[in-house]
Amino acid sequence: MCTYYISNDNKIFYHHCVIIMWQTEAKRLTTAPKERVWKLWSQVSDWNRWDNEVEKSEIFGTFAVGTKGSLKPVGGPKTSFEIIACQHLSTFTDRSFLPLCSIDFIHTLTETEHGLEVSHKVVMQGAMTWLFSRVIGKNIAHGLPGAVKK
Repeated sequence: MCTYYISNDNKIFYHHCVIIMWQTEAKRLTTAPKERVWKLWSQVSDWNRWDNEVEKSEIFGTFAVGTKGSLKPVGGPKTSFEIIACQHLSTFTDRSFLPLCSIDFIHTLTETEHGLEVSHKVVMQGAMTWLFSRVIGKNIAHGLPGAVKK
């Protein structure tokens, strides 16, 4: 979102932009069957096996829309999440909240002619995205390729 203040002679004398959405994504082709990848994803307590940025994670119920859990990132505070989308063997999204900002972690499996494409996408949205994209966005973007590779 940008704000421009224009003088009477149509000159911009103040320009201010605020980032209200930020995203990053990593993709990889694999020969692993989608059932194997889905099993890794749906065993929330083992997320740290394939994502080096996760210290500990747990889920409070079944791996389905509406189920909540918690995640402790390496070097960060414990946070809550909720599964907001889940299509068996295809995709799931878990959402966490920071002050005035949501973070969606979107995991997708797509069959292609060259193999199974594994995608992890992270989308931040909200008034404080400008801050959190700078504070934790770099670490998230750095860690995604490794999580997709495992």
